[in-house]
Amino acid sequence: MDRFEAMQVLLAVVEEGTLSAASRRLRTPLATVSRKVADLERHLGTQLLVRTSRRAELTDAGRAYAASARRILDQLQEAERDAAGEYKTPRGELHMTAPTMFGQRHLLPVALGFLAEQPEITLRLGLMDRQISLVDEHVDLALRIGHLEDSSLVATRVGTVQRVICASPGYLARRGVPRMPKDLAQHDGISFQGFSASPEWRYRRDNAALAVEPSPRLAVNTTEAAIRAAAADFGIIRVLSYQVADELRSGQLQALLVEFTPEPMPVNLVYPAAELLPLKVRSFLDWSVPRLRTRMAEL
Repeated sequence: MDRFEAMQVLLAVVEEGTLSAASRRLRTPLATVSRKVADLERHLGTQLLVRTSRRAELTDAGRAYAASARRILDQLQEAERDAAGEYKTPRGELHMTAPTMFGQRHLLPVALGFLAEQPEITLRLGLMDRQISLVDEHVDLALRIGHLEDSSLVATRVGTVQRVICASPGYLARRGVPRMPKDLAQHDGISFQGFSASPEWRYRRDNAALAVEPSPRLAVNTTEAAIRAAAADFGIIRVLSYQVADELRSGQLQALLVEFTPEPMPVNLVYPAAELLPLKVRSFLDWSVPRLRTRMAEL
């Protein structure tokens, strides 16, 4: 039995909550995940998990073992990085995450230029519209939009974005231009569904006047779909400025109620605090920060 692998499987089950969810995350058959946990329990001579129809919960022995396993795996990763020379020269795998659309439009072009300059670094870029724990998921860097809640992360600001209410000229010609937030109640809206934290019309604490929303005519679960629908004259959307920069410049969409726009939201590159930062991370920051700032200033 590979005990390091068994530890990783156990921690995946703990973090995901079920064996089936861990199986999907690890891309490993469910039977294999179950067998590895059972083998580890037999090896230790104690039960680590209590399995129910809905969740897998740690026993007291399991909690103590999982905490130790996490420390051991973190130390192993640090040892491997040190042995591989990540603190002496930029090399190894750089694991990053970013919001989907921002990553596609802005981070990826910068990252490709970085890879061309650093042949000994490989990049694993996860584009997702949800936040994960950088430490638990062993992520080196993340691009985050909005005010940071995790004070343990080190942040480097690369710019700001604003929330934008907009619609197509065709829609506005047919339905009229809202002059005050209260006018939105008389309009059709395009809303987002399916996100753990809605990016749509839920920023009422920024400006109480924006509590009024259009009546939802269409609900979608991607920003791209909402933008396409708005450009096709189906209603009003509320998105982030970088998401519709091209459409606003081309005239496909028109910004509305600009004087009621809330304060800008920061855009940061963040990473876990560490006494010694791997050179692959420092190299990426040195390369990407000025380039991202230039791109953000043009939005």
